[in-house]
Amino acid sequence: MNKNYDVIVIGGGHAGCEAATASANMGARTLLITMDMNKVGQMSCNPAVGGIAKGQIVREIDALGGQMGLVTDATAIQFRMLNRSKGPAVWSPRAQCDRGKFIWEWRKVLDETANLDIWQDQVEELVVYEKLATKRVTGVKTIWGAEFNAPCVVLTAGTFLNGLMHIGRRMVKGGRIAEPAAERLTESITRHGIHSARMKTGTPVRIDKRSVHFEDMNQQDGEQDYHRFSFIGKPRPLPQLPCWECYTNPLVHETLRTGLADSPLYNGQIQSIGPRYCPSIETKLVTFPDREQHLLFLEPEGTDTNEMYLNGFSSSLPMDVQIAALKHIPALRDVKVYRPGYAIEYDFFDPTQLEHSLESKIIEGLFMAGQVNGTTGYEEAGGQGTVAGINAALKAGRYGCDNIATNGKERGNTMERERGISFGEERGGTLGKDEEVFTLARDEAYIGVLIDDLVTKGVDEPYRMFTSRAEYRILLRQDDADARLTERAYKLGLATRERYDWWMEKKERIEEIESFCDRYAIKPKLVNSALEALGSTPLQYGCKLTDLISRPELNFEKLEEVIPELKEMLNRTENRREEIAEAAEIRIKYKGYIEREKQVAEKMHRLENIKIRGHFDYENLNAISTEARQKLMKIQPETLAQASRIPGVSPSDINAMLVLMGR
Repeated sequence: MNKNYDVIVIGGGHAGCEAATASANMGARTLLITMDMNKVGQMSCNPAVGGIAKGQIVREIDALGGQMGLVTDATAIQFRMLNRSKGPAVWSPRAQCDRGKFIWEWRKVLDETANLDIWQDQVEELVVYEKLATKRVTGVKTIWGAEFNAPCVVLTAGTFLNGLMHIGRRMVKGGRIAEPAAERLTESITRHGIHSARMKTGTPVRIDKRSVHFEDMNQQDGEQDYHRFSFIGKPRPLPQLPCWECYTNPLVHETLRTGLADSPLYNGQIQSIGPRYCPSIETKLVTFPDREQHLLFLEPEGTDTNEMYLNGFSSSLPMDVQIAALKHIPALRDVKVYRPGYAIEYDFFDPTQLEHSLESKIIEGLFMAGQVNGTTGYEEAGGQGTVAGINAALKAGRYGCDNIATNGKERGNTMERERGISFGEERGGTLGKDEEVFTLARDEAYIGVLIDDLVTKGVDEPYRMFTSRAEYRILLRQDDADARLTERAYKLGLATRERYDWWMEKKERIEEIESFCDRYAIKPKLVNSALEALGSTPLQYGCKLTDLISRPELNFEKLEEVIPELKEMLNRTENRREEIAEAAEIRIKYKGYIEREKQVAEKMHRLENIKIRGHFDYENLNAISTEARQKLMKIQPETLAQASRIPGVSPSDINAMLVLMGR
């Protein structure tokens, strides 16, 4: 049994799977330790991927060479592009997935990833080397006595750290229903000075579809167009299934209220904070006492199962109360339940104790990703896992496994000696030569916004990404994630040559279409009758095709029937014509907004370039407010821009620091 690795990943959830494959694909010899190899990538709550802002994150993971988009496309049973009635800055893909097939598709990916081993076990101790003020991770120990060595460890334990499940007044230890909690691991980390706290999340009842009266529900179909999650994925292979809508009613609410005295959320049993944006049904009743109904979505769990997920009915009320309330919904009057909803409390670690690389500021070589950082959602976890896996591989590429045996006296690279290659060489990159640390800026990716929010502001409730959290939304569209990230991923050695070549081909085609539209002259007499038929104002003077496309009511689909040369240009694209046309059209329509936002982002980059860590003695900095001093002492921001985003640090505090730096 091999005991020495470059990177060890703890946990086989969405963060862990992305971290392990990213690390291994960059060439790092990686070990994934998971409690159950048959539940990797488990969708513990809703069997869906994407949604508002979350869909953008998945496309970014994919553009970086990650796996979530590919796995989702392969197992999707309903796809929708949300927010289509609004501008493309907030268009967000979402897919309902086959829960079981999602797991096995992930298992296939892991099994076929070179440099990646899997060990089924539970980690109970982080092994840390300490000398003077230095603390450095050197490996892990498991409950079965196995010990593994590595200079880098990525912790992605999800809700398993001292997990405690609640249904009414009953409490059972566990990280997920019917799965044990991870005990003692939190304590082995906190004893080194890393602070932990508790959070809560929940999940709804699961229903047997054979007991549902679908005739009393509203059917919600998916979309069958060209959109998908992966930029290199194939068309969805599985049959597409509908979701269903129904509502609660006063009788449902009255029944639920009878159980509030036994609700762990309101009887003092649960002290930790739950997700504000995904509240339980009992929280909805208490928060909105005058509302007579709440919308629910009944969603399929897969193509080969009768199990369905009741979105919007998350609960930890006693199971008999949950079931009795459901039977007052007409469509569920004969409902049969597979299991009730439940709440779960778990440990997380204050993310302000992390660098932007997601490496611990306290223990060198320890990276954290996912719910252990106070986030909620598969997508947020996967994005963090990708960044943590990349940075763990980068660090391992500099230090190597021999760092373990020699307590850091030698900084050898095991992989280069044993295989005679540089990290990532097979995938286009040379690890560690171009980047020592991989980070994403706020104008570069939603993942960058997510991580910056975590390490700069911290969390006081489970963090969920929204488009409103990003100040550069028009630059972070779902359609252009590959434009933002694929070339960086290829240089790292993470993106494949196939992915890179496709992006370069797509980039060239988009630029050709833009150039054609900028040059093509429109004569009013040839198009005015068509413009009037399309509900658009006729031209008084000639213009360029770009000017017509910029009109809100016009698009390529309408204009190519009027302008044969445009249709010919669009048809030159043999591969994924619609995707390329959409990307080019968005860039033309929103060019002014995009350029303006780039200018705003560039101004902020000037502050990003001003390094301040180590330059100020905040405790004695009387020129700024007391609150700012306290926050700056805690966070120790790297740059002035990061300092400006810390709650409690005002613009006047930033100006004072600029003046002091000028002196």
